[in-house]
Amino acid sequence: MTDIVDGHHHIWRQADLPWLIGPMQPRIFGPYEPIRRDYPIREYLDDLRGTGVIRSVYVQTNWANDRFEDEAAWVQRTADEHGWPHAIVAYANFAVEDVRPQLDRLKRYPLVCGVRMQLHWHDNPLYRFAARPDLCADQAIRRNVAYLADYGWSFDLQVFTPQMPDAAALAEACPKVTFILQHAGMLEDLSPAGRAAWRAGMARLAACPNVVSKLSGLGTFIHRNDPAHIAAVLADTVAIFGAERCLFGSNFPIEKLWTSYRELVDALRAAAAPLTAEQQAAIFRGTATRVYRV
Repeated sequence: MTDIVDGHHHIWRQADLPWLIGPMQPRIFGPYEPIRRDYPIREYLDDLRGTGVIRSVYVQTNWANDRFEDEAAWVQRTADEHGWPHAIVAYANFAVEDVRPQLDRLKRYPLVCGVRMQLHWHDNPLYRFAARPDLCADQAIRRNVAYLADYGWSFDLQVFTPQMPDAAALAEACPKVTFILQHAGMLEDLSPAGRAAWRAGMARLAACPNVVSKLSGLGTFIHRNDPAHIAAVLADTVAIFGAERCLFGSNFPIEKLWTSYRELVDALRAAAAPLTAEQQAAIFRGTATRVYRV
């Protein structure tokens, strides 16, 4: 059994996430009552027990923007106490004139290895997160993302299919920064035309050697753990990027809404079964180890 590095999970406390404790609002992943509570590291470790996961990366969970350092500090303390997670993807606001003061504050936490600012925008308000669709083309954001190279940090890139050309241009403008595409490009239009557009956008991103694709959150738009869907997305993503530029991510506890960690891992393993042992090792361990340095 291949050891696994989980390149995308969250732990959280309700008090730090207003969207969890306020009135229940529609979310991209559907009704979320079961996760409107603390998700501590001990529960995460219980969830992954017996699955072969040996290391994990925490990805920011949208605390209030002005508390970005508090989030990194809390996760660092959690890791210091429990030994998990092994790396932190923190938040910073790249839309400001100069992001470096924020990055300098994040440098205080040894596990920070990258940053995410979610740039995804969609015509459907339920799927929309960013203020506008063209943030990847914003010159301030391009300038600020390029600064990550000076820190040796990656950028977790989250966009929908129509945004992929601008996202590729962003990656080309920052050739010394590794971009980690979230959720394999967030395929949400499962029609033949939607899949074709997604594949074309993925190919445009894959043409940038500094972009890798994370196989995470594949149940986000279908609200279930569907092995056939996972197999199709994995096969297309590996064909486009190559296994050495793909990595597994659990997106827990979001996926916990409809599946267990073991069932999720089993579905990904089954999807990857036709690949060689070397390709599977890249997806489940090698790529995440390299890009997140865990």
